[in-house]
Amino acid sequence: MAQAEASEPLKPLLLDALWRARAKKFGGFAGYDMPLEFEGLIPEHNWTRTNAGLFDVSHMGPCFLSLNEGMGQPGAHERVSAIIETLVPADIAALELGQVRYSQILNAEGGVLDDLMIARAVAPERAGMLYIVVNAGCKEQDFALIAKAAGSVAKLERADDQVLLALQGPKAHEVMARLAPETAEMTFMTTRRMNISGARCLVARSGYTGEDGFEILVHPDEAKAFAELLLAQPEVKPIGLGARDSLRLEAGLCLYGHELDETISPIEAGLAWSIQKSRREAANFPGAQRILRELKEKPARKRVGIKPLERAPAREGVEIHANGAKIGVVCSGGFSPTLNAPISMGYVTPEFSKVGTRVDLIVRGQARPAEIVSLPFVPHRYARKP
Repeated sequence: MAQAEASEPLKPLLLDALWRARAKKFGGFAGYDMPLEFEGLIPEHNWTRTNAGLFDVSHMGPCFLSLNEGMGQPGAHERVSAIIETLVPADIAALELGQVRYSQILNAEGGVLDDLMIARAVAPERAGMLYIVVNAGCKEQDFALIAKAAGSVAKLERADDQVLLALQGPKAHEVMARLAPETAEMTFMTTRRMNISGARCLVARSGYTGEDGFEILVHPDEAKAFAELLLAQPEVKPIGLGARDSLRLEAGLCLYGHELDETISPIEAGLAWSIQKSRREAANFPGAQRILRELKEKPARKRVGIKPLERAPAREGVEIHANGAKIGVVCSGGFSPTLNAPISMGYVTPEFSKVGTRVDLIVRGQARPAEIVSLPFVPHRYARKP
């Protein structure tokens, strides 16, 4: 994800004052002035893995795509799905009421322009509406692409003027069930609207830490009181952007601009599971020719987990070598607080992607031993359907 140039003024989050009173470190990301640390990356990371961490992710790009005519009528969901399916390879028409699906906006060559979440509304009168969340650094481009695809049939309503909070961790469900008992019925990748202590919320049971959790879109005038309500719960602490990245790295999740870009396909990224059989058979999405070929044959490169065998971490841009030749590059890397060891993700040629393969990481000009390992580094703990 592209960061803001130093000369550009950073946008404050709507809850900036709330975080200023608590955070010890701020920094720029995707054009926003974000809280990076409160207590410190490692304690915040560990708290999220054991309790419930509260992240402000209002820099993201939530929006709604709605039909101009026929809302709530038979076939409305299929009509609005047909619009977004011109951009993504996922089967959106097959979404159940309240279901959320992960996908990617693709270019004509099958490269990823962004990854995103797409949800179907629950209420019958909202049939013909999709709730979509795109990445912060790509949202202007994404909004323009979706609006163009919608044409005169539907309208795009931006919701990035609202507050988006992520409550993540094994105790997140206890906190939410205490404040909103109906959340206990939700499972991973579902969404519903509700009122929580006077705050109008759109709640999704999802997140990007590998933990169970919720992402909550809240109206601006109700957001401060709602955030303070969450922070008042004994299981909850505020968590910065630094720990958010180390958590998603441990979970083996892609970050746009690192594991994903306009040259990388979903198949190379290990995201074939996000392209449903119906779309593969129809072959009517951008870049279908390349993606179907890569599904049948081997892609040119594969995303893998990498475990350095020494303590030095291998970060983005480090070359991966085998037998004295370059075979790939690291796209994300750092220290894993959970494993107490360095971890990385990278792309290698397929013949070196097998778990257990030994490779060398060229760190500051020196070859450091490493091993290809399976992803995720830390098991996911989502609240899936039994």
